[in-house]
Amino acid sequence: MRSGSFLPGAAVSGALLIIVLAVGIFGLRLADGARAEESRRVLADSIRRAAVSCYAIEGRYPDTLAYLTDNYGVYVDETEYAVFYEVFASNIMPDVTVIGLR
Repeated sequence: MRSGSFLPGAAVSGALLIIVLAVGIFGLRLADGARAEESRRVLADSIRRAAVSCYAIEGRYPDTLAYLTDNYGVYVDETEYAVFYEVFASNIMPDVTVIGLR
């Protein structure tokens, strides 16, 4: 057995380890981005559903997002999301835009 044959094998193993780690890190970041997008979409949908519930119960869409958080159980983590809740009239569905802050 030659002592010099160990070095090329170790280099190949090290390179493969680095490639596997890089692919793993890339996959985790991709999954985290997908999770963040899904969370943003779920929040926007829950705000819209709460507004529709308010309309069905009270006969009008709420004037503010605060009304939904106070009366319909909507929770917005303001460190994670910026929510734009724009009302045109009490009988027209508000425009809801949720933007992730991170």
